[in-house]
Amino acid sequence: MIKSLFTILFTIVSVTTFAQTDFQGKATYMSKTTVDMDNFGRGRGGEMSEARKKEIAERMKSMLEKTFILTFDKTSSLYKEDGKLEAPSAGNGRGPRFGGFSGGGTKYKNIKDKVALESTEFFGKKFLISDDMKSPEWELGSETKQIGNYTCFKATLIKDLDPLDFSNFRRGGRNDEKKDSTSVKEDELKKPKQVVVSAWYTPQIPVSNGPGEYWGLPGLILEINSGRTTILCTEIVMNPSEKEVIEVPTKGKQITREAYTVTVKEKMEELRERFQGNRRNGGGRGRP
Repeated sequence: MIKSLFTILFTIVSVTTFAQTDFQGKATYMSKTTVDMDNFGRGRGGEMSEARKKEIAERMKSMLEKTFILTFDKTSSLYKEDGKLEAPSAGNGRGPRFGGFSGGGTKYKNIKDKVALESTEFFGKKFLISDDMKSPEWELGSETKQIGNYTCFKATLIKDLDPLDFSNFRRGGRNDEKKDSTSVKEDELKKPKQVVVSAWYTPQIPVSNGPGEYWGLPGLILEINSGRTTILCTEIVMNPSEKEVIEVPTKGKQITREAYTVTVKEKMEELRERFQGNRRNGGGRGRP
């Protein structure tokens, strides 16, 4: 009862604070994804040394640890990687940028009009991906914690895994090439299809928005825990002196999320077959 009154009080105060028509906020998020290095080198004729695992983990750090900026008003938002911290080769189209944690483009959400778009680039081609913006079925909890100066409440959600999330991929190797189709299907069946997402939101900022694809709670989402990925808000600026225009992205080939997933999978399969063909023909460089 006390927590409910606490939430209502904060909501009333916050609604008054954010009542102005030109309200805008800017939130900085740190995204970090871990990879199971114990299984990373299996299937290559032996276990990978700890030194080698550490070397690979360090190389992957720039891909697994990102900084994002969420610019939002009452109904719409833009979520994109902080350009100041991008690697020099980012966005040059020389390689795939996987979905989920990698930050391959700019995500736009309009909660009022139920519009979700992502402008991204894959192998030199620009795409404008549309998502079906169904209201998330969050389960609200009573657990609270403090994130910075904000009191946050916990909510959970069960969602399907992103098939393009690199952290969900299983590291293949030479032994995988010998598997028949039945073994491959059995491997697929063993993979989890869904994940439990934990979110922490604050009614002190009464906008139903959050980082990436996440939204639909009675307050700004300041933390997300999904599988091996954690997204944490590290800074919030209300009504910044230099406001950004939250525009609907328009550049790129218009495509649905499902069709884009198929496009990426087909390209990755093409590259895999090409790589295996080169190895069979003696064109590979050997084991790294």
